[in-house]
Amino acid sequence: MIGILIVAHGTLGESLIQCATHVLGTRPPLLAALDVTAQTQLDMQSDAEQLLKELDMGDGVVLLSDIYGATPCNTMCRLLVPGKVEGVAGVNLPMLMRAITYREESLDTLLKKAVNGGQEGILYITQEFCDAATGR
Repeated sequence: MIGILIVAHGTLGESLIQCATHVLGTRPPLLAALDVTAQTQLDMQSDAEQLLKELDMGDGVVLLSDIYGATPCNTMCRLLVPGKVEGVAGVNLPMLMRAITYREESLDTLLKKAVNGGQEGILYITQEFCDAATGR
């Protein structure tokens, strides 16, 4: 099973995990968050490396960060190992749900599904769309 580590500002990572847990009814295994705050920035690299060791059961780890170019993503970039530890920026709940769903597949498949899920989960909602969805 592929491990998943969310590296994000504040408590976003843990909040996303709590949302996924609510949807699934139980907290998925091998899923953790590294919350980035002003206080944690000094120890982040060693904390992230420790979490990677805990999450990798031999199938690799996917790192999900909140925004490209910021501290969480920059931390993620220092941890990447092609084919073993891969990363995606722009995490959202649809992306996380896809990543959780495809953890038993290959790392490449999980990455593609997670990115697609994140992109497909972004919709401009109009009143007509709501009416169609609710049968009004």
